[in-house]
Amino acid sequence: MVQLIVGNKGKGKTKQLLDKVNSEVKSITGNIVYLDKSTKHMYELNNKVRLIDVSQFMIENASEFIGFVSGIISQDHDLQQMYFDSFLKISCLEGTDITDAIAKLEKVSKATGVDFILSVSKDEGELPEAVKKNIIISL
Repeated sequence: MVQLIVGNKGKGKTKQLLDKVNSEVKSITGNIVYLDKSTKHMYELNNKVRLIDVSQFMIENASEFIGFVSGIISQDHDLQQMYFDSFLKISCLEGTDITDAIAKLEKVSKATGVDFILSVSKDEGELPEAVKKNIIISL
């Protein structure tokens, strides 16, 4: 399952994402990974959540990002959820269509059972129709 938290920059998407991950960690049986563009939110996350600073891994395009995510999943058989803060930035999709990347994440989710929750810095109206069904929070 792929879920989106959408809204323009500065609307509070990261706070929503942090609240969601910190409440989920109490009830979830598997592991959680949180991908971000820095370690800025390290102390706001429950210590059971693994934070990965994507900027350290020289990802240059969306395909490399999907490969990176797949690599993380392949190394953790107990992984249940992944949270992507600043999705457009960390996946190198700023200013491009996200439809294909979301479709690939949905395939990965179906194949592995890992759920993805993404914060996307775009207004709901700016998103392609194909991904609007994935929106859980629009700010």
